[in-house]
Amino acid sequence: MKTPKELYYTESHEWVKIENGQAIFGITDFAQSELGEVVFVELPEESDEVTKGEEYATIESVKAASDINAPISGVIVEVNQELEDSPELINDDPYENWIVKIEIEDKSEVDDLLSAEDYEKLTK
Repeated sequence: MKTPKELYYTESHEWVKIENGQAIFGITDFAQSELGEVVFVELPEESDEVTKGEEYATIESVKAASDINAPISGVIVEVNQELEDSPELINDDPYENWIVKIEIEDKSEVDDLLSAEDYEKLTK
């Protein structure tokens, strides 16, 4: 299972990449493997506000539907529209196929996220 070292993680299996004052969100390799074949992603809208710990998207697989929670707060500046027509891209590579990019509201929230090492301990 892949856990890129440069990313941050949540206990609810989301990942975060910090880049140029923005955060990119997705679900982890562990999450996509537990979900199984992803068949639908309900995406938010650009300019929606997201709040740390609250749902911003839903992923449906052949097994279940799962809410995806925001790891940190901010305003959505970009949504990965490719997932509307090809939700299975998340199974192909969950780190390449991100869900949203946000403008970070409170940079200190990043301090509450897990390192790759801590996330690996959680998922063993």
